[in-house]
Amino acid sequence: MTGQTSNDDTDVIGMWVSADGHIRQQLRADGHYDEARGSRRSAYTGRYTVTGNHIDYVDDTGFTATGNIRDGVLYHEHLVLYRQQ
Repeated sequence: MTGQTSNDDTDVIGMWVSADGHIRQQLRADGHYDEARGSRRSAYTGRYTVTGNHIDYVDDTGFTATGNIRDGVLYHEHLVLYRQQ
């Protein structure tokens, strides 16, 4: 599932940012993401799916990663990202 498609899945759509602003991950409603790192725009791009509060990522090179949202915070592998308002 992408974005929020049922009441069982967490709404993840929007911009998620590290505390220092260095990493910015845009999760789009179409199930694609675009992650910037520092001045490097689109450092990582790909698609994601949401199951409950769990996110599975597959970047355009085939690399996979996971994340979980707990208490409104996105824990993406070793990153901690906060929803930008």
